[in-house]
Amino acid sequence: MKLVVQQREAYAYTGGKPFDGQRPCVVMIHGALNDHSVWGLQSRYLAHHGWSVLAVDLPGHGRSAGPALPDVETLGAWLVDLLAAAGVGRAALVGHSMGSLVALEAAAALGERATHLIMVGTAYPMKVSPALLDPARDTPLVAIDRVTAYSHSTLAPKPSAPGPGSWLHGGSRALMRRMLERYAAQHDGANLFVHDFGVCDRYAGAEQAAARVRCPVQLLLGRRDQMTSPKATADLVRWLRAEVRRVEAGHNLMAEAPDGVLNAMKDFLSSTLKEPVA
Repeated sequence: MKLVVQQREAYAYTGGKPFDGQRPCVVMIHGALNDHSVWGLQSRYLAHHGWSVLAVDLPGHGRSAGPALPDVETLGAWLVDLLAAAGVGRAALVGHSMGSLVALEAAAALGERATHLIMVGTAYPMKVSPALLDPARDTPLVAIDRVTAYSHSTLAPKPSAPGPGSWLHGGSRALMRRMLERYAAQHDGANLFVHDFGVCDRYAGAEQAAARVRCPVQLLLGRRDQMTSPKATADLVRWLRAEVRRVEAGHNLMAEAPDGVLNAMKDFLSSTLKEPVA
């Protein structure tokens, strides 16, 4: 689905079903150097079971026009504008890693128009180690290999979707390389990896955003996540009064534990907020 957001073309995958603004809407936001495809199983299931789905490509990623936006706050405002462009009044927000921070900012801006917030593979602060930030700048293909290794706790998923024997490392590495190369080609050699890591590393507004969130919140975490440690979520849990759900996976938990992530999302999205959070 193509939209015009802030005078630029934006893309959102609708899960293989035509978008219907009359159905409950769930918006999915990817992480650094990724695109909408990381939500493959979850987006398609929900789209075929009563939800309207917008799995977005953030500006400069996937099929959405660049350049990439400079910070989490600006990305959150862009997401609110995307919902307006799609004619969506209320929506559940689901974000992974960098996208979880964007979802938080958007939920804060939307207030009671955000029905649910699910922060997947999240942490705060989301500081990036120099062991990753430096090679992302100097030798980005090496950094992609490191992030791929740190983001997975196994080589292939258990029998599930995307299927037994799927090579998680290869798929993740190919996606990040494609995002890096396409952005550099379109933006005079600019490094999208460094940009996205910087967006995560600089964000300092979670407490202020959390105070404005008015919907139920779930943190959906991989027990073996080495990129965003589950231990670095205590402040988020307290500020957001969040439910915590854990699955057996690393940071790329949507691919590594696709059924576990989907089941957690289904359970939480089936809950209904009776009244705004005070």
